[in-house]
Amino acid sequence: MNILSGLGYSGIATLTNYGDHILQLDPQLISDILIQGIAIFILFFLLSKILFDPVKKLLANRTERIKNDIESAEKDKADAAALKAEYDEKMKSIDKEKEEILSSARERGRKKEAQIVEEANAEAARIIERANQEIKLEKEKVSDDMRKEIVRVATAMAAKIIEQQIDESKQDALIEDTLKEMGGSTWLGR
Repeated sequence: MNILSGLGYSGIATLTNYGDHILQLDPQLISDILIQGIAIFILFFLLSKILFDPVKKLLANRTERIKNDIESAEKDKADAAALKAEYDEKMKSIDKEKEEILSSARERGRKKEAQIVEEANAEAARIIERANQEIKLEKEKVSDDMRKEIVRVATAMAAKIIEQQIDESKQDALIEDTLKEMGGSTWLGR
């Protein structure tokens, strides 16, 4: 009876007309069900053509675009990795080249240093040689000057000896006096 109270008065009359059966299959009901089924099928078919196919196509395009983007990103990642490897290799090459340049510069610096030291030593040797030659020339000049002086003194002595006509003891004393004036140690050391 609960069913009857929920249906209202018109529903009660319908149930009473059909008896104890709630649903009677009459031709009108079957045709309505068939028409509604066909209408739902046509509506589903039209909606699938109008809505579902474009949505499926849109989703397929989007899936394809996402797949292409992923492939492009993976390709870009691989390219970036290759560029990084190339960059790292170039950096190693640059570091190696830098070390070679620094090593070469150090070697040239050492050679230049050795050359400068060698030139300085050669210049010092030339200066010393020149100084020795100048000393030798100065000694020879002093020696020549001394010889000239000795000759002058000897000449002067000879003139005095001739003038005075002295004996040998006076002559020896005169020579000694002359030598003392000239510096006897120089004369005797020679």
